[in-house]
Amino acid sequence: MSKSRSFPERAETVLIVGMLLGIALIAQRYSIDLFRWGLGILVASTILEIAVGNLPEEASFGRSVILIVVILCIFVTVFALGVWMVPVLSRMGR
Repeated sequence: MSKSRSFPERAETVLIVGMLLGIALIAQRYSIDLFRWGLGILVASTILEIAVGNLPEEASFGRSVILIVVILCIFVTVFALGVWMVPVLSRMGR
């Protein structure tokens, strides 16, 4: 009997396939447009995988979406704080 997979498990599978597609598009040597699409797909899939990878397995779709938004907000905040701190810390080193 096959057990129904939860939303986080299905989302991780889709994101891993997205990463593989992005890598394949980056590796091709025929079109710069495909390279750009591949890079965008790879970056988006990787960032979303950070959020989806931290979801509890039993999370429902609604709870998963809320947790993904919260995790992505934390990710953006930490990234923005890092970008803001670079000039501040470089001035401190002078």
